[in-house]
Amino acid sequence: MKYVDEFRDGEKARRVAELIHRQVEPDRDYRLMEFCGGHTHAIFRFGVHELMPSNLKFVHGPGCPVCVLPAGRIEAAIQLVESEDIILCTYADLMRVPAGKRDSLHKAKARGADIRMVYSVSDVLAIARDSPEQQVVFFAIGFETTTPPTAVAIQIAEAEGLSNFSVYCNHVQTPPAMEHLLASGEAHINGILGPSHVSTIIGSSAYAACCSHHQIPIVIAGFEPLDVIQSTLMLVRQINEERFEVENQYSRAVSQTGNLKAQTLMRDVFEARPLFEWRGLGLLPDSAIQIRAKYADFDAEKRFGMAEIATADIKGCICPAVLRGLNDPDECKLFATACTPEEPKGACMVSSEGACAAHYSYGRFRDEAGA
Repeated sequence: MKYVDEFRDGEKARRVAELIHRQVEPDRDYRLMEFCGGHTHAIFRFGVHELMPSNLKFVHGPGCPVCVLPAGRIEAAIQLVESEDIILCTYADLMRVPAGKRDSLHKAKARGADIRMVYSVSDVLAIARDSPEQQVVFFAIGFETTTPPTAVAIQIAEAEGLSNFSVYCNHVQTPPAMEHLLASGEAHINGILGPSHVSTIIGSSAYAACCSHHQIPIVIAGFEPLDVIQSTLMLVRQINEERFEVENQYSRAVSQTGNLKAQTLMRDVFEARPLFEWRGLGLLPDSAIQIRAKYADFDAEKRFGMAEIATADIKGCICPAVLRGLNDPDECKLFATACTPEEPKGACMVSSEGACAAHYSYGRFRDEAGA
């Protein structure tokens, strides 16, 4: 299959990995953060980390959209759906993410709340059209990749006069989170595998300021194993040569400027939110978006007077540290014992893009065999 099989060629992968082994400097540590849950998944699923030299480590970042949503935002949605006669719609991954007091959307649904899983925001519009007597709220999450469809849905709702449709907006932005992580210096990373899907929207140039300001190389990487390995080689070369540039390995999908039409859509409907809480990263300025005043009729936070809720994470769960690149999933005492994909205690164990879920699915048996 074109654009898949050729990027999973094991022999080619081993040859590129051999180049990495020859080019890494033995007295230097290479800590490369993958800024996307898709990369984390590929690294574990295809055993990419096992092809790397011992002084090169992949560090997980906050690239899973479900994982970075704080528990308080989920708790606010639960309070809304249990106090108002509404239909709350969201994606399946979000259903089992822990909120406060061991609650979740899944448990609220079991208690009788009308919470529905959807595949797209178009499904939510259809539900709103079919249920004119009820308010229908879309619990929107995700980075720049999922933001344009939400913008289109709001424009369609306005054009159709769908007065029973609104959006609980939790869309976040990648460059501010990257800037925050690099400014903190906690993870001691010296190279970044840039996100692929996000970059198709915002373009490779969106990272230029981060790259220049923090003097760190960034390579936009595709999702397949050869993409990741080739991008790793590109980062190793930049680090060795002390170059700090944004390079684009995923040129078959990402351009320098990104999707200008999508960017125009987003600017029309959304504006920067002054402050937004991220799970693990805390309150970050201008790191998320909110619905502009001209579309305020479709803003669920305004329509229902939703309040911010502060909720502590589960005791013992180190998801916040994993999201900041400070710990590996198996360093959590809950990992694969109290916390599993069937009974998740932390958000990183829920989503398939979460570092803990990827490590649980593909890494833990290798670790046990090598112990």
